Amino acid sequence: MKAEVFLPDDYRPADDEPFMNSSQVEYFRRKLLSWKSELLSDSKDTIEALQDNTRAIPDISDRASEETDRALELRTRDRQRKLVSKIDSALRRIEEGEYGYCEETGEPISLRRLDARPIATMSLEAQERHERREKVHRDD
Repeated sequence: MKAEVFLPDDYRPADDEPFMNSSQVEYFRRKLLSWKSELLSDSKDTIEALQDNTRAIPDISDRASEETDRALELRTRDRQRKLVSKIDSALRRIEEGEYGYCEETGEPISLRRLDARPIATMSLEAQERHERREKVHRDD
């Protein structure tokens, strides 16, 4: 079992600390778990709302509007489900000691990038190269 890491409420990872020290790892672990919890809670609320809104709507335009809203909500939830999967993947990388390092180059991903997008798997430079290659292949 891992030792508990004390983390002040105002802690922010800093470039002058050793990269992915125990405080940084715990900071990102907590950030990911909090994000996941928020997404799952939103999902639960949506399911409850969809179950409550299964009433018959006599007006055809109102029914169409309701169906459009429902479809949009379900698409949003599907995106969030995929996001939860990426969060789980990031949490697994934390457990395996691979979190924070670019999967393409092995170099550290910047703390600013990880703070903004804690599920990032590539450094900004590697991500940009990847997107340029994708664009070239799409244009063919």
